[in-house]
Amino acid sequence: MEKKRVTLPLTEELAKTLKAGDEVLLTGTIYTSRDAGHKRMCEALARGEKLPFNPENATIYYVGPTPAKPGQVIGSAGPTTSGRMDAYAPTMMSVGARGMIGKGARLPEVVDAMKKYSGVYFGAIGGAGALLARCIKKCELVAYEDLGAEALRELYVEDMPLVVIIDSEGNNLYELGRQDYLASKK
Repeated sequence: MEKKRVTLPLTEELAKTLKAGDEVLLTGTIYTSRDAGHKRMCEALARGEKLPFNPENATIYYVGPTPAKPGQVIGSAGPTTSGRMDAYAPTMMSVGARGMIGKGARLPEVVDAMKKYSGVYFGAIGGAGALLARCIKKCELVAYEDLGAEALRELYVEDMPLVVIIDSEGNNLYELGRQDYLASKK
């Protein structure tokens, strides 16, 4: 487990270098979406329509930011519970999205899709939305403005502090941490 500077896009080759437990400073373009936006995107894909952004090697941040105050790029931007996107994540990965940023556990179906498509799940610190917002240097509305905070946005981030929770091989920091703890108690 080591600290790594990661510059997006998250290619398959780059994804495979990241391991569960790695501390990451992420720089590059990411997209925001939560469950309502994911539902719309997956429905569009089911109809054979294109997404309003290019998902190839994309990283999606599960966030519904608060409105920006005067002079700010964005308001507080803390992660939402990733499990709300579990029904949609395999579909998004099947069209090229590779990175996910959020908090909390993921279903086995998502981990299986991560292994199949070389996906990476990054954890962001819940409750640190104001701090994470400082890493966001640009914010632009892409689609679904009617969803308010859940609209699809393109962000440019610099040195966003994250941890690899689940890597492209399916190694899960939540499980590894529990195993290490139990082993230390023997």
